[in-house]
Amino acid sequence: DRSIRPLFPGGYFYDTQILCNLLAVDGVNDPDILAINGASAALALSDIPWNGPIGAVRVGLVDGETVINPTRKQMSSSALNLIVAGAPQSQVVMLEATAENILQQDFCHAIKVGVKHTQQIIQGIQQLVKERGVVKRTVQKLFFAPGEMVECAKKLAHNKIYAVFTDSSHDKISRDEAINKIRLETEEQLKEKFPEAEPYEIMESFNVVSKDIFRNLVLNEYRRCDGRDLTSLRDISCEVNMFKMLHGSALFQRGQTQVLCTVTFDSLESSVKSDLISTAVSGIKDKNFMLHYEFPPYATNEIGKVSGMNRRELGHGALAERALKPVIPQDFPFTIRVTSEVLESNGSSSMASACGGSLALMDAGVPVSSAVAGVAIGLITKCDQEKGDIEDYRLLTDILGIEDYYGDMDFKMAGTNKGITALQVDLKLPGIPIKIVMEAIQQATAAKREILQIMNQTLAKPRPNRKESGPVVETIHVPLSKRLRFVGPGAYNLKKLQAQTVLSLPLPIPSVTVSQLDEETYSVFAPTPSAMHEAREFIGEICKDDQEVNLEFGAIYTATITEIRDSGVMVKLYPNMTPVLLHNSQLDQRKV
Repeated sequence: DRSIRPLFPGGYFYDTQILCNLLAVDGVNDPDILAINGASAALALSDIPWNGPIGAVRVGLVDGETVINPTRKQMSSSALNLIVAGAPQSQVVMLEATAENILQQDFCHAIKVGVKHTQQIIQGIQQLVKERGVVKRTVQKLFFAPGEMVECAKKLAHNKIYAVFTDSSHDKISRDEAINKIRLETEEQLKEKFPEAEPYEIMESFNVVSKDIFRNLVLNEYRRCDGRDLTSLRDISCEVNMFKMLHGSALFQRGQTQVLCTVTFDSLESSVKSDLISTAVSGIKDKNFMLHYEFPPYATNEIGKVSGMNRRELGHGALAERALKPVIPQDFPFTIRVTSEVLESNGSSSMASACGGSLALMDAGVPVSSAVAGVAIGLITKCDQEKGDIEDYRLLTDILGIEDYYGDMDFKMAGTNKGITALQVDLKLPGIPIKIVMEAIQQATAAKREILQIMNQTLAKPRPNRKESGPVVETIHVPLSKRLRFVGPGAYNLKKLQAQTVLSLPLPIPSVTVSQLDEETYSVFAPTPSAMHEAREFIGEICKDDQEVNLEFGAIYTATITEIRDSGVMVKLYPNMTPVLLHNSQLDQRKV
């Protein structure tokens, strides 16, 4: 969707729907790249106005070599999962990446190789369009503000808007309120001057003026509305161990973006089970690290219905999760859930979630390989009106919400001091040169290192131990002779253990879980050390013998027969012993 949307013409607001139906999965190739290219071909061959086509490829990095559209097997050993969507003339439209902390130069090389291969797909679609002789429809109306009305709005409001945007004492709320006041006044005056005008024309006229003033400040005066220069970060503060009872917690604040991250451990059995299609595509059945991102209405000073996760929340949470996953140890004995709650937002809350999540994981004692930080880079461009080429541009470090709204790009990058772990690029332009992408990566790398230095002052490395209130996992050995007694008929004893160690919460949940690792080995998970102590006592009581019995070879004992079978008899030599079979061949030669 993010690769298709920027290429619709400006002012095109007609409902357009593209459906990509997954008809078959071969288990070898990922279908998502095929869906992007299929959507591009469908739009290019239709009469819908669209400035495509685009082409998309997946780029992997296997044994140091870049691989285009790797198979599922190749992806399992790839250090990079990069999706590149390109436009004609080697322009970049969209980037999406997860990386195993790879070096910047390797990442940049992969992007260049990916863009090169997208051009072959574009040429193929262009040839198809040429053969079919496609003619695009003439749109009834493109929704632009009339030039005369824009000029009038400029005369009425330019100086007032300029004064607000150059007053760095404003925060997000006061700036929005000031601009909204000017908007209402200007729109009333425009209605008097243009009584026949459509409501959207009046609203859009003001939007065009305020957007131009904002962008020209950056382009011509190198000024940002909060007073920073183009490469400066907002003020950052961090705090960890916010709540003693939680397994891990951190508060990360950058300007007016504030995120509270918490960490919860659970048993490996509680890992998320993938659906059939995801398993067929990725080969991953269980997911034992997850990040949940929550963006309540009050984060932007609004009220609204709190319902299930929307597309925005899912996307931001997935990006932050991808940023952190490469540093999580694969052999960690628990399922890890990071919850990121955005308490206040003014841009880049997903990257703040990566920073806060990294601190919370270290606070919880997860031995992450390195701390992770993320930042968003923005872009303001000046384009040639006739050709549409970019004449001039400015890159902005750590963008505000308004810089995202009025800007041309939201370039989010996360990683460690060493390399890159995640990238997501959203564009409002129909494409940008590779040169701008490379500069944005360089600018993001410098900002990322600066953020990590600030984070390290709060917590530089993972705590050596997990909190005492945290969960415990122990491995116990149960001989085959005692397995039936340990498990109980119909797993009665295990169910009883769970029932007796229920956590005291509004909704009672079993706290201790037991899972079998092999024939004689079991893993016992308990959410607290006290619950594990209860479990040890319970298991010891089940498995203990009534008396120590030393059997002497060759001696004669009295046995209790518990069951008669066709093949022999089940006997016990002492109380609490698991009955064993004495086969007919081992009985007296006389009929017994």
